[in-house]
Amino acid sequence: MPPRSAPPDPADGPPARLRVLLVTGLSGAGRTTALKMLEDLGYEAVDNLPLSLIGPLLDADDGKGRAAAVAVSVDFRTRDFGADSFFSQVDALSARDDIDLRVVFLDSDEDVLSRRFTETRRRHPLADDRPVLDGIRRERALMAPVADRADLVIDTSTLSPVELRHLLTGHFRLEQAGTMTISVQSFSFRRGLPREADLVFDVRFLGNPHYVYDLRPLTGRDAGVGDYIAKDVAFAPFMQRLIDMLTSLLPHYQREGKSYLTVGIGCTGGRHRSVYVAELLAERLRAAGREIVLRHRDLPPGKNEKTT
Repeated sequence: MPPRSAPPDPADGPPARLRVLLVTGLSGAGRTTALKMLEDLGYEAVDNLPLSLIGPLLDADDGKGRAAAVAVSVDFRTRDFGADSFFSQVDALSARDDIDLRVVFLDSDEDVLSRRFTETRRRHPLADDRPVLDGIRRERALMAPVADRADLVIDTSTLSPVELRHLLTGHFRLEQAGTMTISVQSFSFRRGLPREADLVFDVRFLGNPHYVYDLRPLTGRDAGVGDYIAKDVAFAPFMQRLIDMLTSLLPHYQREGKSYLTVGIGCTGGRHRSVYVAELLAERLRAAGREIVLRHRDLPPGKNEKTT
């Protein structure tokens, strides 16, 4: 159980707002795992609490003062859950001056969810006697309005547990960090935009090493690929403008209270141009004193090693 704050002294001014996370999403997308990670970060974690009891939970006083932060997991199986009742609860909590509310929605691709249910031999709660995929699609349709209302949608399709922990820590850590963490992520446009990205840059205008026979099997982490991309006359001006723009924007994001910013760099296949630009961008920002998390979302397994 995380430590609770002491009762406020009136002389200390208004009490700090209570951080409240409503964690929801699709079955199999990692909601329970995320809740446990948030508990490790210091949140008082409550799973499957009826919506009507969230307000009383936050107002309860056991004489020890209230928790510094609370994470509540809800989904369609939660008693009295529905889009209308969920929105009513969100509106009521958002209107309170003593609460800082965020809604987090965990999502994943259908094939990934189907594989997770198959591997664990679990039956999807909405599948009944039908295929798992039918249950997944029914739940996605049911939860679509909730996803649209979320403050943060996390796609766990390609996230490892460590990466999910880093993402949650960056967004929701309780202690005040001295600097904002920047996640630089390469990706393939063919596989869709990273849903958690705050800023996205398209580098498909650069020369594509895919069409060079000797470079095709390599990645943007390999020296030959980097040399090829860097020779493009558009590369150096773009890279300098990208660095200049981010350098000017980051203080403004930080001043607005943003502690975690995700920058997506995309190309067609997600293994050559986007990887090289993401590597160089991370290197430049790290050299400028920024805290960086670098991830190559669509780099094939075994291709994360850099060769010369």
